[in-house]
Amino acid sequence: MSPYGNRNLSAMPLQKFVLDGFQTQALLFALFLALYVVAILGNLTIIMVITLDARLHSPMYFFLKNLSFVDLCYSSVIYPKALANFLSSSKVITFAGCATQFFFFSMVGTTEAFLLAVMAYDRFVAICSPLCYPISMRPSVCACLVLGTYCGGCVNSILQTSFTFSLPFCSSNHIDHFFCDVLPLLKLACADTIINELVMFGLCGFITVGTILVILTSYGYITVTILKMRSGRGRHKLFSTCGSHLTAVSIYYGTVFVMYVQPGAVESMEQGKVVSVFYTLVIPMLNPLIYSLRNKEVKDALWRLGQKHTAT
Repeated sequence: MSPYGNRNLSAMPLQKFVLDGFQTQALLFALFLALYVVAILGNLTIIMVITLDARLHSPMYFFLKNLSFVDLCYSSVIYPKALANFLSSSKVITFAGCATQFFFFSMVGTTEAFLLAVMAYDRFVAICSPLCYPISMRPSVCACLVLGTYCGGCVNSILQTSFTFSLPFCSSNHIDHFFCDVLPLLKLACADTIINELVMFGLCGFITVGTILVILTSYGYITVTILKMRSGRGRHKLFSTCGSHLTAVSIYYGTVFVMYVQPGAVESMEQGKVVSVFYTLVIPMLNPLIYSLRNKEVKDALWRLGQKHTAT
């Protein structure tokens, strides 16, 4: 007797998938293309400004540059193929292509969660232990922290990809999504997916709860420290500095919770498509705006870069 119950495993394994997330619409294609271009230009601008302006060569902006790079990868893993499918009648992606897309999507998504926690820790050290900051956040430590975020993302991605693509996909090859995500893929498996669902929710829950605890603890200490300050101007400056990061954290974790952590997420496919657009395209587009519009140092660096370019 099959360990997967009554599901049919006699069919040949699938060699390709069809991404049926959205029907071809000129307006939707134009919208996705516009958002993708804005996301690419915004994140490239942040990376370029931080790289070229020596005044921004500090741990906080080193982490922000990596966040922009991750956001750049986040959108680029998905939307070139999604946009090409809008113009194609077949909308086919190979099995290997689907697994590759899934791996990198999972890796950069997890990396961003870890990176947001590292950025909160950086603000905690800078505000609560300013005298120790140059030593605690020296370049070698920052490099190790960033490397750790990528390693953590890679480990989670290897586990998620291995569990997901070890399933037999033999019932249908039509993915009800515009990219290879774990929830619609589990729908296609002709095997019992309870272990995969437990692993997915367990890993996502562990990463989400762990990083949120780091962020909440960091900002708890930061809030206490700021409230003890006598200077109202100083409090305002520190709150303003942390505000951009808190905004990005709230948007990111809100969408992750809606998509992966809420009960019954596997059944909410239509809602999942809309939420997926938000966290894979809208958030990478918004983050550069959040950090540039709310950060005086970044705005000043953009102005200096513009002045230098105009002078030449």
